Amino acid sequence: MHIEEKVTFLRQPDVYPDRPERVDVVETHMSWVFLTERLVYKLKKPVRYDFLDFSTLEARHKNCEREVHLNRRLARDVYLGTVSLTMQGDNDLQLDGEGRVVDWLVQMRRLPADRMLEAAIREGTVDAEDVRKFSQVLADFYRLSLPLPFNPANYRRRFEADIRSNLIELNRTLYALPKAQIDRLAAAQRQFLIEQGGLLEQRAQDGRIIDAHGDLRPQHIFLTSEPVIIDCLEFNREFRILDPVDELAYLAMECERLGAPAIGDKVLGHYSNASGDTCPAELIRFYKAFRACLRAKIAVWHIVDHEVQDHQRWLRLARTYLDLAERYLCH
Repeated sequence: MHIEEKVTFLRQPDVYPDRPERVDVVETHMSWVFLTERLVYKLKKPVRYDFLDFSTLEARHKNCEREVHLNRRLARDVYLGTVSLTMQGDNDLQLDGEGRVVDWLVQMRRLPADRMLEAAIREGTVDAEDVRKFSQVLADFYRLSLPLPFNPANYRRRFEADIRSNLIELNRTLYALPKAQIDRLAAAQRQFLIEQGGLLEQRAQDGRIIDAHGDLRPQHIFLTSEPVIIDCLEFNREFRILDPVDELAYLAMECERLGAPAIGDKVLGHYSNASGDTCPAELIRFYKAFRACLRAKIAVWHIVDHEVQDHQRWLRLARTYLDLAERYLCH
């Protein structure tokens, strides 16, 4: 059965147990998301990339289970479980029915859109207590996470490989991004590794590497009475094996892009005070620049997605990230 048939079925309000008046539908690179008034259902696309494989029913089922398990670390009451999509006979699809399972979905509780950190930043409604509360959630999460053994030299080499990969992708002529700027940024990051790469190795040596969230952006943080953080990077464990300061520097970079640099500074400060982990400022700037270049690469990937129409939007975003990276490296 083609995914288009499943999507058509799941667009219909009467297939859901809560019988919503409408279903909002969002398409991402890897999923279709269906939102009722109270619930969210996520259907994985049967795609395969270098970094993930959702091409089989078994793989999608395992990923749904993993997504629920991992996200309950920071959003326990949001991730309700997995739900089967079944078929009786030749064409009678049902959500969680009795027939043959043809796919799996993640079921979540819907969160208030206006309490998303990104939306609250844009509306200017984030207050100091909001920042303190979600910062404490993150600090507790990192404190309780077991340190993972990571060879210090290999930790440093991972950045070398990623910087090289970012450079190659961003310099593709298809994107027409400023080559001189991209080359400058890559050279500055390499120079940091040569002159101060020991700071990275020390993080691994000190046992600071953990299984983290992996995609800590303002759109994944919700300022509810008990803050929750959703959509961890579940599909590739390697991408979640991070230094908490790297992850928080990523969040700080994104907050700055949205015009709220003070929020990122406060989160990093709260983590440092709560954990006693005083990371050098020059390493934080490197982490921010590295993450900005990585996000620029992810932005331009949308250009080759045939479903995406507004290419200029993604090119503008990529340039914004590159400008941010340059600001950090030329501080």
